[in-house]
Amino acid sequence: MTLSATSTTPQFGPPRYASRSPGLTYIDEEAGQQNGHTTTDAPPQRFIEELEEFKRHADFVTTDWVQDAAKEQIRQRQRRQKELLARRQRRSSLQYAGQRIRGLYATIQVWIILTLVGAAIGLNAALLNIVTKWLSDLRMGHCKTAFYLNKSFCCWGVDRLEEDCPDWQPWSDRFLGQWIAYLLFCICFAFISAFLVKCYALNAAGPGISEIKCIIAGFVMKNFLDSWTLLIKSIGMPLAIASGLSLGKEGPSVHYAVCFGNIISGLFTKYKRSAAKTREILSASAAAGVAAAFGSPIGGVLFSLEEISSSFPPKTMWRSYYCALIATAVLAAVNPFRTGQLVMFDVHYDRSWHLFELPFFVLIGILAGLYAAFLLKWNLRAQAFRRRNLTQYPICEVVTLAAGTAIICYPNAFLRIDMTELMAVLFRECEGAYDFHELCKASNRWANILSLTFAVVLRTLLAIISFGAKVPSGIFVPSMAIGASFGRIVGMILEALHAANPQSRYFAACELDVPCITPGTYAFLGAGAALSATMQITVSSTVIMFELTGALVYILPTMITIGTARLMSLFFPPGGMADRLIAFNGFPILGAEQSMPEEPVSRAMTPASDLVVLPAHGLKLSRIVKLLSKTSYSGFPIVSDQKSHTLLGYIGRTQLAHAVNRATKLRSTCEAECIFWSSNQPTKEALASADIPIVFNDTNAPDAYKLDFTSFTDITPLTVHPRLSLATTKEIFKKMGPRVMFVEHEGCFDGLITAKDCMKYEHSMSAHRCSNDPTKINQLEAWLWTRLTASASWISKQFVGVRQNRILLQTRGNGASSEIIGLLSRSSVDSMENY
Repeated sequence: MTLSATSTTPQFGPPRYASRSPGLTYIDEEAGQQNGHTTTDAPPQRFIEELEEFKRHADFVTTDWVQDAAKEQIRQRQRRQKELLARRQRRSSLQYAGQRIRGLYATIQVWIILTLVGAAIGLNAALLNIVTKWLSDLRMGHCKTAFYLNKSFCCWGVDRLEEDCPDWQPWSDRFLGQWIAYLLFCICFAFISAFLVKCYALNAAGPGISEIKCIIAGFVMKNFLDSWTLLIKSIGMPLAIASGLSLGKEGPSVHYAVCFGNIISGLFTKYKRSAAKTREILSASAAAGVAAAFGSPIGGVLFSLEEISSSFPPKTMWRSYYCALIATAVLAAVNPFRTGQLVMFDVHYDRSWHLFELPFFVLIGILAGLYAAFLLKWNLRAQAFRRRNLTQYPICEVVTLAAGTAIICYPNAFLRIDMTELMAVLFRECEGAYDFHELCKASNRWANILSLTFAVVLRTLLAIISFGAKVPSGIFVPSMAIGASFGRIVGMILEALHAANPQSRYFAACELDVPCITPGTYAFLGAGAALSATMQITVSSTVIMFELTGALVYILPTMITIGTARLMSLFFPPGGMADRLIAFNGFPILGAEQSMPEEPVSRAMTPASDLVVLPAHGLKLSRIVKLLSKTSYSGFPIVSDQKSHTLLGYIGRTQLAHAVNRATKLRSTCEAECIFWSSNQPTKEALASADIPIVFNDTNAPDAYKLDFTSFTDITPLTVHPRLSLATTKEIFKKMGPRVMFVEHEGCFDGLITAKDCMKYEHSMSAHRCSNDPTKINQLEAWLWTRLTASASWISKQFVGVRQNRILLQTRGNGASSEIIGLLSRSSVDSMENY
């Protein structure tokens, strides 16, 4: 939060959710007694709760963890005092038992919340798995015996689903007819998903992990975790995945899981008014979301520790473990795939590896690092292009991407199927009856290698332009699918080398008549390495991949491959996808990877001359109303007087607006004098710095009433010296979590600094050092946008309409329309119309 003219804060207006009046005192100076509108008898806790209820709805502000911890200590102290007072008083056994029950309920309340959150996440994950699989299979056909069954359930017990399943009916017997049906379903699913997001919940777009990191760090985003976002995220995610876009569901799973945590914890008063306690529930919910998405409870806890949470004490780890355990147990109890597996690509390996394979494991890690660097760089470029040119056309963009993806990907068998199913195919060992696209046949090996290579290149390009579209989307599964593809390519090449040179000394460790190379393990290692390199996570990705396979023997290859991929990130700009998006969107969170220059705080602070400061006494209520209505400052420092400029405290805009609203409702007087500092507080003198302006000082105007706003003023703001280094300032923001720190020199107010000020200064220094000229890139983007608009205009002019299953196009010359004969067979058209 920045106290400057450009800061974004809610407009001044009456509080929508306040229902009671705080302790505002009117003092009649002439009568020397309190006015009849006095409400000073309100207890302090009542006032604090009302103010906190109003502050919860301030959007895009930063939580002050120092103040939140202080308020929580006050609540705990008051609770202990009440318990001590109750023990001293004589009460009946029934009253004592009721007190003990209330105390027990307060103790187990957190476990009740975690149980409800974990169960809700597990049930939702199971339901979405079932719906996603059914919608993905619906693009290819339907079950004749039961329309609601997906292909796996419809062909239960059949080994070769592509050939030996009479109950599964494709939409067309012709390749082209099936292609068109596939295209129409993809367009339909993409349109519905984008329409729901645009019309009902814009916050449901994207993965949401970067925003969740900021929320847990203390950045308030209103409506990002509400029930509408949860509903649209849960509905739109299966539709977006079934549309064929190169997007995944594991990232959105974290978002809807945290939505569950926020909604359920908000039903309990203790968590509703404490940001620190809510943060614990949100961290546990994120862990449960990853656990339900991957079937990996330990990996989920480590992912929340490594990627999501900025504060992760031991009690949060234990609660995250419990919530992830409940979510995974509920998912296993529902058993959405009816195989006992928690995810579709859950596999097990029974063969070991050899030392001669280590260089190829390292090669997979290098490829994963290069892929991640390419993806991160060009995806941000694509998102910048989208922000400049496509913001007004979200539905059209998504539908166009889905149509283009369906047209390009359908001819390739590895691009046609769902990415989760693709990973299940690539991870599988060659022993068994099912052999997708004859992957295990030696005669078809090089054709499959070329097909997979084409799939890797095209899937990477599609992931670059698709991730960031206005639908629920994630990058986990696309990265893992791409990594599994090039990992399988490496394994198949090594398998071909071994088949061509079985007597080579390099393969001396291989046994005769026993399969030596397992290409499925290379796909598994490539998926883990690509996930690690894309998100810049190490331990959690290793544990997730281990829990997916259960193969303890492959722990060392997994660590080598993921470690190599992580080392490759040292040669490229730091930060994974979530951190890059945080910087791209300008969220005020300080990442661990950012290096702060050794400069004094005075270089990055907002000077006092650019701020509006309030005097401790003499300011009229009418001037405050005018100040709030015509400015957008996020808060106001309180100084002693015009001469000394001694810093006495700070009042936020939210608190001041709430106090003024309460005051105007109690009595409509614009001439009342506002007091922000107690009159018996000794004034510091002669510590002034030169000519710092004071705004709105009406001490000479007559006044009949005084409003005591001291309860709203923070009298213990965190202050630093102007010569304190920015690196140390950054550490204070990260470890203590204040919203703002004031720069004070010998008692005089010099300015203030926020976390966003530190980020702005660091980014400005980086931009100054960078010599890259973006002119060519901007010209290229402008040329691309011109070509896209021209192509869309030409297509719209050529298309006339559809008549009797025929597409009408405009012909040249006489302006008449010509008919392009529909390529759907009559049987396939009738079939599609019936269903």
